[in-house]
Amino acid sequence: MPDPQAVASRYSPSPDRRRLWKAAIKWPMYSVAVMPVLLAAGWRLSAAQPVRWGQCAGFLMAAVLLLLWENLSNDLFDADTGVDAVGKPHSVVALLGRKRPVRQLAWLALLLGLLLMLLLALRSTPWVLLLVAISCVIGYVYQGPPFRFSYLGLGEPLCWLAFGPFATAAALLVLAPVPAAGETAVLPWGTALTLGSGPALATALVLFCSHFHQVEEDAAHGKRSPVVRLGTARAAALIPWFVGGTLALEWIPVLQGHWPPSALAGVLGLPAGVALIRLLRHHHHQPERIQQSKFLALRFQALNGLGLSAGLALAPLLGWSVKMAG
Repeated sequence: MPDPQAVASRYSPSPDRRRLWKAAIKWPMYSVAVMPVLLAAGWRLSAAQPVRWGQCAGFLMAAVLLLLWENLSNDLFDADTGVDAVGKPHSVVALLGRKRPVRQLAWLALLLGLLLMLLLALRSTPWVLLLVAISCVIGYVYQGPPFRFSYLGLGEPLCWLAFGPFATAAALLVLAPVPAAGETAVLPWGTALTLGSGPALATALVLFCSHFHQVEEDAAHGKRSPVVRLGTARAAALIPWFVGGTLALEWIPVLQGHWPPSALAGVLGLPAGVALIRLLRHHHHQPERIQQSKFLALRFQALNGLGLSAGLALAPLLGWSVKMAG
């Protein structure tokens, strides 16, 4: 029997379908994919180190393709469990009415993304491909069977790992010069952890906020997201900690003298963070009022990350630099 939501989505009036497709594509969401390499570029420029811009462009394209795979796969996995059967007419599966073309496009995006990452790794170090592959595995176990760790409420820490230390370390290696003959690349864990932790927490906030408007549907299908477990009131009380924690992780290196004061430009995201805090504090129990909360979180994530990367990149022009670390 056809899914009523899929039928409704496919035969919606044309303006409605355009709106649904815009929601399904979620193009602002791809800021989370490109942020690790932008941060890595900003950090290298701040340290007066060369940036291989061709590698940077390649990483950007590959990251977008891999996030496209993850988004399409998540639509498929949610269609399998029925968690999107109510309240999500903008699912790609619902809009197309069939799973096969969505599955084919997802596999194509994954293949092209990994192939491009392989080419980048051949021009830098094999560690790049391994780190990205680990991130992809994390992305799969988040929603994919038999794991479905998001149904256990583990999505946010998995998101932090994938878009934080692993993606940032891969990006730092991609942009660095090729190791000399006989030398092996050193994994920049220290730098990746320091540079990626704050922005990755902002990325996890985007995921956290995506649960508020669908608590009843998630609970009915056994998806024990953190918001389902905590309830919307207690979950909303955590938003200031996400916002404050993001900024604190980025300001600590400045206070320690490891980063230039211009790195404080990550505060550009604070107005969106404050608006998000206020919205969820007052309306956390009203799904129709907070459907766009994840996009406020995304605005905070994007402006914060762009501010931090730009602040780092512009530091040499102001007579500042970062301290190199492993």
